[in-house]
Amino acid sequence: MPRFDANLSMMFNEVDFLDRFAEAARAGFSGVEFLFPYDYAPEQILEKLRENELTLVLHNMPPGNFDSGERGLACLPSRVGEFQDGVGEAIDYARALGCSQVHCMSGITPWGADPDLVRRTLIENMRFAAKETGKAGIKLLIEPINTRDMPGYYLSTSTDALILMDEVGSTNLWLQYDIYHMQVMEGDLSRTIEDNLRRIAHMQLADTPGRHEPGTGEINFDFLLPHIDRLGYDGWIGCEYRPAGRTVDGLGWMAPYAKRADAA
Repeated sequence: MPRFDANLSMMFNEVDFLDRFAEAARAGFSGVEFLFPYDYAPEQILEKLRENELTLVLHNMPPGNFDSGERGLACLPSRVGEFQDGVGEAIDYARALGCSQVHCMSGITPWGADPDLVRRTLIENMRFAAKETGKAGIKLLIEPINTRDMPGYYLSTSTDALILMDEVGSTNLWLQYDIYHMQVMEGDLSRTIEDNLRRIAHMQLADTPGRHEPGTGEINFDFLLPHIDRLGYDGWIGCEYRPAGRTVDGLGWMAPYAKRADAA
């Protein structure tokens, strides 16, 4: 059965961040993920994970100045030193929190930059990050993100990400497949997942339009989630959606999967 984890950057926003761990555990989640841990000391987050018997499934590398619109540094030729420092910081947090995988945001293509230089920068930065995370026993993930929500983002389709992975040439670079983003950009979800399952280390979901919970939009999760299960995917699926109302009121979509797990 699918293993769902709660994205605490988007879910349980009715309470402060450090209180969301307990809310997720009360709602039945055994795993959590979030965008960035860097506003908190690792000890603060670790305490919440242990108190609530939660696994930290994923967090992101430092993205630059997120509040001002930066969405990762990996493709920015002028920020290589800062990117490498961020790799070290992400590894330190992942080690402290027992997190086995981190997502590296590729960044928004810089205006007017030489495309070849941007590409070389991205490839070399990914090689560096894959090597350093690999030495720490941590998987490095990249994710294509739709350009409607994030205009100018460097990776926007599965093909983009897979080609980059081939060019980087590391065994420690994996695809983070976000069902919501890829429905917006390309559709053909079940076939793409099946064809590339061996390269996917993590999945995320939300429905579209709205980026709310499954059942609120056009994606046929009643077909897709059992299909993913039949394929033998054994990773987590992060619930990276904005609840349409109170988080707990929108969790009914998970009930059939919890019942199947109990019966197994």
